[in-house]
Formats: sequence, C-alpha cells, structure tokens
Amino acid sequence: MSVVNSTKFSHLTFILLGIPGLEDWNTWIAIPFCLMLMAALLGNCVLIFLIATKRSLQEPMYLFLSMLAVSDLVSSTSTVPKMLAIFWFRAREIAFESCLTQMFFIHFGFVAKSAILLAMVFDRYVAICDPLRYTTILTNVKVGKISIAIVIRSFCIIVPIFFLLKWLPFCRSNVLPHSYCKHIEVARLAYADITVSIWYGFAVPTVTIVLDVVFIGVSCVLILKAVIRLPTKGAWLKAFSTCGSHVCIIILFYTPAFFTLSFSHHVPHHIHILLADLYMLIPPVLNPIVYGMKTKQIRVQVGCMFSQKWKWC
Repeated sequence: MSVVNSTKFSHLTFILLGIPGLEDWNTWIAIPFCLMLMAALLGNCVLIFLIATKRSLQEPMYLFLSMLAVSDLVSSTSTVPKMLAIFWFRAREIAFESCLTQMFFIHFGFVAKSAILLAMVFDRYVAICDPLRYTTILTNVKVGKISIAIVIRSFCIIVPIFFLLKWLPFCRSNVLPHSYCKHIEVARLAYADITVSIWYGFAVPTVTIVLDVVFIGVSCVLILKAVIRLPTKGAWLKAFSTCGSHVCIIILFYTPAFFTLSFSHHVPHHIHILLADLYMLIPPVLNPIVYGMKTKQIRVQVGCMFSQKWKWC
C-alpha cells in the first residue's frame, strides 16, 4: 500500500486557531459575539414564529423572509458556538467530519441566501409590475416549488465540494488559521493535487452568485421603471418603501462577500478573519431589525406580541 493511502486518515481532527494575532483579545471579542448571537437567535426566531402563526403574514413575501431567517439561523449556529468555545475555553480541536459538516452549512447557507434574495426581488417585481396577477402568479403552491428548487439547487452546487475533500489524503499540518472551517483552507492541507477542488469550490459558487446578482439587478431596473411610471408621488413612496428593506438586505449580504473576494489580499490576515467572523453574525442580527423597521405588518405583530392584544391581532 502506498504511503499516501496509508496516511489518508491520519488527521482525525483539525486545530482552529481562532483569530491569529489577536489571541490576547479573544476573551473580549467573544463578549460582543455572544451578545450578537443571542440577538440573532431572538430576532429570527420571533420572525419565524410570527410568520408561522399569523395568517396575515402568510404571504409570498413573508414566506421567503422566513426562509431567509432560517438560513441566517443555520449559518450563525453552525459557526459562532464553536468560535465562542475557541475564544473562551481554548477548545480548538474539531473532528474532520464535524469540520466538513460545518463547511457544508456555511457554503449551503450562502448559496441558498443568494437564491432567496433573488426570489424576494422577483416577488416585489410581480407585486409592482403586475399587481393584478400577483395572487395568481405567486400562489402558495408555486412558492413551495420555488423553495424546494432553492434547496435542491444549493445542495447540488455544494455537495460535490465535500466529495472532492472527503477523498483527499490529509497528512500534512492539521492547523487551520481561522475560526471556522473554510473550504479553501482545508483543501490546502491535503497532500495531493487540489486543482479540481479549488477550481470547483471557487468557480461554480461564484458563477452562481454572479448570475443571481445579474438577475437581481435586471429585476431592480424593471421595478424602477415601473415605479417611475406611477401617477402620484404617494404611489412612488409606497413602492420605494416596499422595496427599501429588500435593497438594504441585498447590500448587507453582497457587499462583504464582494469585499472578501476583491480586497482580502490587501488587509492584514487577522483583520480578514475578524471580518469573516463578523459576516456570520451581522446579517443574521440586522435582517430581522431591517424588516421589522421597514415592514408595517411585522411592526404591528411584534407590538401585539408584547401586549395584551395578542389574541386579537
């Protein structure tokens, strides 16, 4: 048996360093991380609960929003608890299978969120550009089919990455200079040619996201044209208010990803890792707040939830 094959599973665990260069600050960094995690859990759980229990919120826009909340919960809970364990308890070891699982949820959530944002923009496009047919175009059955398509697409895009990693021989260093398992970082530890893994892991999700961005951009342009043709200023303001929260979330989601791809080589490594860690928390924290502030129906239901009028709302 060859040396490579005999040492293929020599690393049963990896070592996550957290934020190299900021070890002395790890305890203090963990405090706002913990607070943001609790805020993300509370905000998204409240949002999901309201949409699931209130008939007035069981419309396509809110159903897509609940999917976004679920994806936010998955991405934050799959990474941040391990970060806190590293920062507070120096629990840096992570099993190989756990590392792959964490990686799957991170990348799956990213691709799924992009598709969900595209679906939400399509919902607003239909509502503004073809309002008379809105209820016939976006029925609950069609929303369900779109949701299933999003899950299947994300799964099919991400799963090959892990089959490529699963069969690589890991017999070099098992130290990952990060707070969670990233595909590229793990692949670089393999004692084999990782060209296919690197190219697939970078090119396929990137092309998918770029296509989503293009479709979102086209939809936004069509929406803007439809808004400009509205007869009154009040109608303009209502349309912009309806789309305002979506624009904020789109910017919040894609801007950090663009920054990571474009400028990561020009910032110190510990700053890059810190920003990547915050990216797992800031969107899940802010998404419920943005929609809560921008959407009247959600504000009303949240107010009712914490008042004696809950049963009549």
